[in-house]
Amino acid sequence: MRSVRRFEVYGRVQGVGFRFFVWRRAETLGLEGWVRNRWDGSVEVVAAGDQGQLESFLEQLRAGPRFARVDRVVVAEEEPSALTEGAGFDVRRDG
Repeated sequence: MRSVRRFEVYGRVQGVGFRFFVWRRAETLGLEGWVRNRWDGSVEVVAAGDQGQLESFLEQLRAGPRFARVDRVVVAEEEPSALTEGAGFDVRRDG
């Protein structure tokens, strides 16, 4: 069953290739959604997939890329209609 989750990632996650890391991991796992930097220095991710895909994705977000430091990841469930199915995964402009 397809689920949609919002992840807010805090720590040293901007200026270290975090969005590209997220995009690559999402593409590899077959997730749909998007990632963007937020004004407060965090990174926001919305992703859709099955439970197993999203749990694996969360583990990878917690690890982050080589030069990042992830302090915490806040996870929230979203309505399935929050993303258009078949849209792929995008890197968005800062928000």
